[in-house]
Amino acid sequence: MGEVETVRLEAWDGSWSPDDPFAGLKADVAAYTHLDPLETLRGLSDASGVPVGALVRYVLARWATGGNDALLELGVSGVDHLARAVAEAEAAGTDDARLRAYEVVREVVAWLRAGLDDPT
Repeated sequence: MGEVETVRLEAWDGSWSPDDPFAGLKADVAAYTHLDPLETLRGLSDASGVPVGALVRYVLARWATGGNDALLELGVSGVDHLARAVAEAEAAGTDDARLRAYEVVREVVAWLRAGLDDPT
C-alpha cells in the first residue's frame, strides 16, 4: 500500500442554498459531523483487536465504494430533495421545469456513482 494520508475529522455546519444539488448531502454532513464516530470504533477496536485506524479505513472504503449501499445512505433529506425537484416540475408543467428537475436527479445520480466508474 502507498503513502498513508492523515485526515482530520471535523464538525461542519456550512451553508447552502435550497436549490443546491448537494443540499441533501450537506444537510446530512452538518447533522452527522457533530457526532463522535470514534466512540463506537474505539469500543469495536477494544473488543476485536482491530486498530481504530484500520476500522476507520474499512468503514470509509466500504461506504465510499458500495454504490448500492450509497443509495441507501441518500437518506430522507436526499430523497426529499429529489421529490421536491419532481414536484416543482410537475406543478410548473413546463419543459424548462422538467429539465431543471432532470438536472437535479442527474447530479444526485452522479454523486451516487462517484467511485464506481474508477474505484481507485
